[in-house]
Parts: sequence; C-alpha cells; structure tokens
Amino acid sequence: MTNVQWFPGHMAKTKRMIQDQIKLVDVVIELVDARLPMSSRNPLLDKLVEGKPRVVILNKEDLADPQRTAYWIKYFSEQEECKAFAFNATVGKKQLIAKLKEALMEVTAEKRERMAKKGIRKQTIRCMIVGIPNVGKSTFINILVGKKVAQTGDKAGVTRGKQWIRLDDDLELLDTPGILWPKFEDPEVGFRLAATGAINDDIVDEDDIAFKLLGFLKERYPKQLMERFKLDEEILQGETLAIMDQIGKNRGCLLKGGRVDYSKVSKGVILDLRQGKIGRITLE
Repeated sequence: MTNVQWFPGHMAKTKRMIQDQIKLVDVVIELVDARLPMSSRNPLLDKLVEGKPRVVILNKEDLADPQRTAYWIKYFSEQEECKAFAFNATVGKKQLIAKLKEALMEVTAEKRERMAKKGIRKQTIRCMIVGIPNVGKSTFINILVGKKVAQTGDKAGVTRGKQWIRLDDDLELLDTPGILWPKFEDPEVGFRLAATGAINDDIVDEDDIAFKLLGFLKERYPKQLMERFKLDEEILQGETLAIMDQIGKNRGCLLKGGRVDYSKVSKGVILDLRQGKIGRITLE
C-alpha cells in the first residue's frame, strides 16, 4: 500500500498557534477516534503540550467495538496516567459537562489547591481542545455549549482558526484546527486514518484502502462482514479479491461485460465503515 502523507500549510500554522497558546491553558483535552485510539493521536502534540495535564476523550465510541474501547480507556488511565472516557454525539449536554468537569477537577486538583492557598478561590479552568482532522472536536464543543458555535463536517480540515469559548464561569475552551503530522512512519497508521476519513479522500487510493480493510474485517470481524455484505462463509476462507468480487456482484457494481467496478465497491465499503453500517468496528 502506498504511504499516505499530508501536511498542508494550515496545519503548520496550527502547530505554531498551539505553541503560542499553550502557556495560557491549564489542561489539554485531546480527542481521539475510539476506532483507532493510538493511530488518531498526533505524536507532535506530546512535545507541543508537554507538562500540561491531559484528558483523553475517545470520541465516536458508538461506532467502535465496546470491548476494545474499555481496553483503551484502561490503557490511557493506567499507562499514561491521563483521565480518559468515551463519548459520542448522542450524549446530552448535562451528562457531558458533568463527566468533563469531574475529569478536569481531578487533573487540576494540585494547581487549584496551590491557588487556593494563595487566596485565589474563584478559579476558571482554561482548556485547549486538540485532535487530528475529522475526529469530532467541533461536534463535541457544540454539544458542550448547547448550540452551534463550531463548524462541523464529515471530512478532514473543516475547522481552520482558533476560537475561545466560555462555557460558564468555571470553564473556558480554546478550539484548535485538526493537525496531522508530516510523515506516518507506520503505513498501518496511514491506512487507519484514511479508512476513517481523517485524511482527505482526494489524496488516497480508495481501492487500496478498501482491499486492506476487507482483509482486516475478514480476520477480526468475519461475522459482521458476512452479514453486512451477504457473503457466504466459504468465501472468507479465500482471497480478499474474491470478497470484493462477491460484494460487487451482490450490489450490482458492474461495468459493461459483467466486470466488477472495483472503484464503486471500494467507495461503498469505506462509506459503510464510516457510517457504522458494518457494525461496531475498532481497527486497533
């Protein structure tokens, strides 16, 4: 599979902006995709936000495998000593605010205690929200605020500028655009990001992505794969190309002469994954 690389100019600008603004915040709220919790973390962020307490939110958990989500929450809590919890766009405002404030109070406890000893009782927690493109930061903010203050979209690169948002007297949020990193050392990371839409579809080979995705599903989620695409169990024992052929025939994705239209099959498979139609799938 071809290595995926993408680092447009606005992402370099975002990197500089985070460096400039990080000193103003108390906590970093990092949104990751619950379907690929590690691959959707930007390794550049560790250096950019070094020294700041972090809350990790596994977004789109309604699309992810619940068992894997539980594993990753435990991992972040124990291995990285972050406060972590799962979230999806159906969660209500009150529930989300309660959960978020609990996490923020926990990770800022030491600082608030120091400030209180200095006589500063009224304290506002200032948070920077970070994450890769299309991870759902804007939707998360809109639910928190209870109205649309951040633009949303099911594609990479919707948010382009920073904005401060006051949630209440206790909490201020700084939204930042999604930022990727210049080079994916592991091609598996590029595959997972491309499959879930974190990278602009215009620069990836959708046939490669779909082929690799079907191979993964065949190994890890065979039942969901069979049910969604109405496949015979025997076909899963064979080559991935045979699965693509069967999907093409089942869905009528055919060219003249009865040949399978692999481009159409690929687009359909990727869209089904992104919309959760294959089932709750976690890619790592």
